[in-house]
Amino acid sequence: MDDTQSKSSISSDSSYEPAASFELLRRRQELTDALVDLPYDLILYLERAVVHSNLAYPDLAAGDAYKALLLSDEVLTEGFEYHEEARASLEARELKPVPPVLDHGLLLDLSEPLAVQHPGDRPSQIAKLASVRAFQILSLNLLLCGCLKSAYEFCERGLTLAPNNKELVETRGYIHEVARRRLNKQDFSVGDLPDRGLVRREIYPWNDHEPDRFAPESLAFLNNELRDFAPKCAVQVSELPVLLDGESETDGYDIIPTCRQLGLFAAQDIAPGEPVLREYSLLTANNRLKEPVCDACSSELPPLGSESEAVSCAECDDTVFCSQYCHDQAQELYHPAVCEKDIDAIAKDSDGREADEALYLLLLGRVLALSNHQEIHPLEAKQIKYIWGDFVPSTSNDLDLSPQAGPPPEWTLPFSLKYNIEAPLHILEKMDVDIYRTLPEHDIWVFNTVYSKFRGTASARKSPRDGRPDVAAVHPCWCLANHDCDPNVTWDWGGRMVLWARKERVVGGKPGGIRAGEEILNHYCDVTLPVQQRREWASGSLGGWCMCDRCRREAALNGTGHD
Repeated sequence: MDDTQSKSSISSDSSYEPAASFELLRRRQELTDALVDLPYDLILYLERAVVHSNLAYPDLAAGDAYKALLLSDEVLTEGFEYHEEARASLEARELKPVPPVLDHGLLLDLSEPLAVQHPGDRPSQIAKLASVRAFQILSLNLLLCGCLKSAYEFCERGLTLAPNNKELVETRGYIHEVARRRLNKQDFSVGDLPDRGLVRREIYPWNDHEPDRFAPESLAFLNNELRDFAPKCAVQVSELPVLLDGESETDGYDIIPTCRQLGLFAAQDIAPGEPVLREYSLLTANNRLKEPVCDACSSELPPLGSESEAVSCAECDDTVFCSQYCHDQAQELYHPAVCEKDIDAIAKDSDGREADEALYLLLLGRVLALSNHQEIHPLEAKQIKYIWGDFVPSTSNDLDLSPQAGPPPEWTLPFSLKYNIEAPLHILEKMDVDIYRTLPEHDIWVFNTVYSKFRGTASARKSPRDGRPDVAAVHPCWCLANHDCDPNVTWDWGGRMVLWARKERVVGGKPGGIRAGEEILNHYCDVTLPVQQRREWASGSLGGWCMCDRCRREAALNGTGHD
């Protein structure tokens, strides 16, 4: 969760010499600036996809290739929303010879058949050729992300257009080889292929929206926000153990590596059982269609005939709020961006295996609504701006392609084509947002950064009907309370996130309560679990093994990091 132990940096050589890496980043910025001026230019998207691939960002390469594919469809299909703009962008280019990004492998073998299919229509010929190039980039880079099913489907679509294309044939072979290893069987169907992978979780080199969280102005802002929610607490800098990648001898050490993060501290004594924090948040989501919960805070709607009555939006009667306060907050901060925009059914009633991912997507959708209505960059929304996403340095994520390279780094941000690329763009389109003209606000790396901040910070409620998570929220002040497996608080969320001082500590039954100056120690997982299961949770949500005193002590007693 936010402001918790930070994963240690992985010692790894970069894929490139510094000068080469710098040149690629410079070229990426050049192409990004060009796309701001020429937002419907599919060639620019393909060129930036290649640069992202060379920088070892296969997810961002796939995102660019996906947009290039959409634009090629726009060029080829009259009546599509951006047909004229996408076609005009190609017509303004010199198309003979073909743009260099399309002169790849044996791709130009298609030029003559395309000339026959589209006689005299050079933009359509180039758009069709560009779609095959997009399929090449998508299939290979999605394979590198671990999304085998999507990679295979795009590869097959490319081979339908270019049956003998050598690169696509080779990529299909790679997909089969990786699938056999991952599934541990020779024969399989497309439905058997896994479609989720892991990508880089970092503050991207070009991200200038991440604040200095330790700066006096940041601490002043956070403490001002905290005043109404937790009057006996203050935000301060905390020293936390560094998360590790796995088993380590350091469990038994008296002194271990630490890092600085923000934390929540008691400014006054807090008695056992006393509330520490009561926080209201609009950053909530539920993945059940027509669920009787407030659209704003996701609390249960009041029963009919009760003293406090639910309030509907005057424009769209289907959107209901638990109170006039929630209605007014929603109208002021986000709801007009989605009102009557036909997005209610997106990611609702999803397959149980995707319930968590659907909730993360809906939380992202709420951030996009907040930022769109307030006309700010998504990463500037105060609900997420100061949340730490367990990022690691970019160099820790780089691939070393030299012959002497060790194993590649373990990327930690869950990724899929559906939830990181397709669905966020679909939500924006439903909100009547031009996904091409708003590239700086809605680039794929922006979605990834928001997801990084949610992973481990979002709290969820499980449905009493079937036990699957169906409501989630992010409470930015609650996130400031760092995780520990022997917490001094417990929490409950039901419209407001409430932290209470424990009456008794988990370990040893020590008396509860918090003295002035002590750090508020929260818990984000089931602290009754054995150490191995707690650490497995931390690895998935926080990006590394928990190194709190309790985990290290219990692991050291076992002789390893396992029970």
